[in-house]
Amino acid sequence: MTESVLDYMTRLGRAAREASRVTARATTAQKNNALLAAARALDAAREELIRANAQDLDNGRAHGLDEAMLDRLALTPARIDDMIEGLRQVATLPDPIGTIRDMRYLPSGIQVGKMRVPLGVIGIIYESRPNVTIDAASLCLKSGNATILRGGSEAIHSNRAIAACIQQGLAEAGLPAACVQVVETTDRAAVGQLIAMPEFVDVIVPRGGKSLIERISRDARVPVIKHLDGICHVYIDHAADVDKAIRVADNAKTQRYAPCNTMETLLVHRDIAERVLPPLADIYRAKGVELRGCAATRALLGGDVLEASEEDWHTEYNAPILSIRVVDGLDAAIEHINHYGSHHTDAIITENFTDARRFLTEVDSSSVMVNASTRFADGFEYGLGAEIGISTDKLHARGPVGLEGLTSEKYVVFGDGHVRG
Repeated sequence: MTESVLDYMTRLGRAAREASRVTARATTAQKNNALLAAARALDAAREELIRANAQDLDNGRAHGLDEAMLDRLALTPARIDDMIEGLRQVATLPDPIGTIRDMRYLPSGIQVGKMRVPLGVIGIIYESRPNVTIDAASLCLKSGNATILRGGSEAIHSNRAIAACIQQGLAEAGLPAACVQVVETTDRAAVGQLIAMPEFVDVIVPRGGKSLIERISRDARVPVIKHLDGICHVYIDHAADVDKAIRVADNAKTQRYAPCNTMETLLVHRDIAERVLPPLADIYRAKGVELRGCAATRALLGGDVLEASEEDWHTEYNAPILSIRVVDGLDAAIEHINHYGSHHTDAIITENFTDARRFLTEVDSSSVMVNASTRFADGFEYGLGAEIGISTDKLHARGPVGLEGLTSEKYVVFGDGHVRG
């Protein structure tokens, strides 16, 4: 590449800003046609996708990527099927753009309401998984935004091949190619430029490891939608149904270990601990989960439970490891969660309505649940159809970010020659 990274990213940013004005006014049919055409292009390009992905996998092995990273990088036939289905699903979602709500007449005679509009240009920075290219592009396009996608250098050939299919879909729908741009350079300086162009980029969404998100959050000159940690809790109240408690606490930890909505700390009311912890511990042991507990937990469950350190309460394991603490009551549980939690997802198991309401009110997290597994905290399970990520911030979007989270609102006013007196 002969031009500098700064010039290249500026060119992408300027093109995205111009394209965002086209996508903002694109019809629902146009956007859906682009998504469905991209799905057809992916289906027709399976061999090219596998060939490009094989290059990335070979390079990854040569550079010492571990098996877990290689697995995330791989484009299997099933994952290509999932990408195609994802595009089709997003095409069926209601289009949020242009909807007007809360229209009301005011004493002056004007009508005032709010209309949903795109954010503009969304920069997405992600690692490894090339299927994120499709997820991000489809959600940004359906919500009327232009997007600049910067995937990991380890997936560059896969992302280029996927981008070619997206470009074909845009062309068939009569939309500009710059609606979805994949950063072609693997130079790390491109990330620094992307997050420092507020004149071209309206919001950044980082998807990846904690170190990436911390760096983006620290250095960005553009607003960031993000979450850093998923330290999720389940609290089993004194008024819990034991069978429900065991079922939910098992699922919240063992359904999958790596996702950000997996339980990392189990809190149990002292009055129910003897009834619920031994059978739960048997389930965890049978599934190979390492247990770390407070003194009361260890006294109840035996010597194979390791002593939980202060660090454990702060840790997102992403692994078959669970911290357990016996607490004196609801106040202590809420205090623990608000102190050690990451404002992601926390659940209470209880049949006591008052305790449930207090938990919902006082736990400061983006998703708070009653008698349900924390694993439900994602866009698909919430009926959003898909998500761009999860936000633990409090401004703009919070929780799973779907189409509506990629939009904003503006006031609209209707008059008939009204003037202010």
